[in-house]
Amino acid sequence: MDRQGALAGLRSALGAFARTHVAGADRWCVGLSGGADSLALTAVAAGLRPTTALIVDHRLQAGSAAVAATAREQALALGCVEAHVLGVDVGTGGGPEAAARAARYRALADARGDAPVLLAHTLDDQAETVLLGLGRGSGARSIAGMRAHDPPWCRPLLGVRRAVTRRACEELGVTPWQDPHNRDPRFTRVRLRSEVLPLLEDVLGGGVAEALARTAAALREDNDALDAAAAGILAAAPGGSGEGGAGPDVAALVALPDAVRRRVLRGWLLAGGATGLTDTQIRAVDALVTHWRGQGGVAVPGGRERERLFAGRRDGRLTLYREPV
Repeated sequence: MDRQGALAGLRSALGAFARTHVAGADRWCVGLSGGADSLALTAVAAGLRPTTALIVDHRLQAGSAAVAATAREQALALGCVEAHVLGVDVGTGGGPEAAARAARYRALADARGDAPVLLAHTLDDQAETVLLGLGRGSGARSIAGMRAHDPPWCRPLLGVRRAVTRRACEELGVTPWQDPHNRDPRFTRVRLRSEVLPLLEDVLGGGVAEALARTAAALREDNDALDAAAAGILAAAPGGSGEGGAGPDVAALVALPDAVRRRVLRGWLLAGGATGLTDTQIRAVDALVTHWRGQGGVAVPGGRERERLFAGRRDGRLTLYREPV
């Protein structure tokens, strides 16, 4: 895309996404921060379908209400039919970045009604997400990055570089908000963006962000195929539907390839009420199958108030049970 073609390129990307994923939606919402990515997406979205801008005020910085109010005015000027500011209270779970993200997604989910929500994540965001997953060693699911369509969330700009959205804002004549958090080196993603990715681009001769995004896409295809195979096995397995009674047969699980077995275990745990499972926790449950020495149950997240959820093994089958805290 040349300098004059940024908006046209974004329209093409969003139009192709819409035809493939949300052709039946007669309206949509867009998550608007006021930054260049979301301003450019808002402008293009409002030109294609009736669009409601949802502006989340995290209330973490002085003047955040004024920033949100400006974003609302810009959304209406760009053609949105509605624009709403959503104030949220950000907790502390998982660190500041994760807590803000959780609060933001909850607010967007509550405000969207039945409309899909467009999010302005770019190819650069995808590359950063893949690097974060690599650094955490949390398995292929994490390295596979963000999905373009994960209803109700829609990310039509995952193939677009951040520089394009900035040029689009210049073409529109709008001034994006410069979030000071995006320059604060206390945040891991900021250091990836400003230090790690530029160094990789220099050492490897360029094209790193695009290569990371291609890696994510390839891994998502592999994950989807393995997940589908695991879901079929779990559905056909006696006792494979979650908490209570006898669970999956250990002998049948042992015969499965490692990657499929762990996905079967993940599906079984989720069906039984587990939440937020990590690769480490799934592997610990897998050890009940592959390295059984009479050990006790494995605690997994998903317990209710004053209870903990455990996966255990009894009489040749896995089982889920709860114990008081």
